[in-house]
Amino acid sequence: MSDLQRLLQRLDETGIEFVLVGGYAAMLHGSSLLTRDVDVCAVLTPANIEKLRDAFHDLHPQHRLSMPRRSFLDEPAPGTALDNLYLSTDWGALDLLGSITGVGDYARVASDAVEIDLFGRRVRAIGLDDLIAAKEALGRDKDRIAAKELRAIREKLRGG
Repeated sequence: MSDLQRLLQRLDETGIEFVLVGGYAAMLHGSSLLTRDVDVCAVLTPANIEKLRDAFHDLHPQHRLSMPRRSFLDEPAPGTALDNLYLSTDWGALDLLGSITGVGDYARVASDAVEIDLFGRRVRAIGLDDLIAAKEALGRDKDRIAAKELRAIREKLRGG
């Protein structure tokens, strides 16, 4: 959790609006499933990409899905917007997604996000219904398992 805390704090300090999604969001909603990467939904404008470069430069960020791995400090070229960004840093993996499968773009995800106190900060996390929709839309085995558990959590919260 310390890497999550440090990555979220650093991301928060950039001033970029984001919503926590994925496995850590599922854990905040009560899931028992483990995850290793921090997933957030954000708008990756050229200005936001430069803010991310400035904020994470000392953590040796690399594009983790490229072979060989390329430095995020060098690519993409200045002025480039991105849909998604998958980084490896000294503090762990950080995935920045412009939209969430089964839910929509950042504005849509943010519209139903919930605020949670986490590590002394207010963090927005994807809403439970949207998280279930995203997991179901992805359709991988691990996502189907997560969706089933999250549906059970939702039913328990509703008193069912």
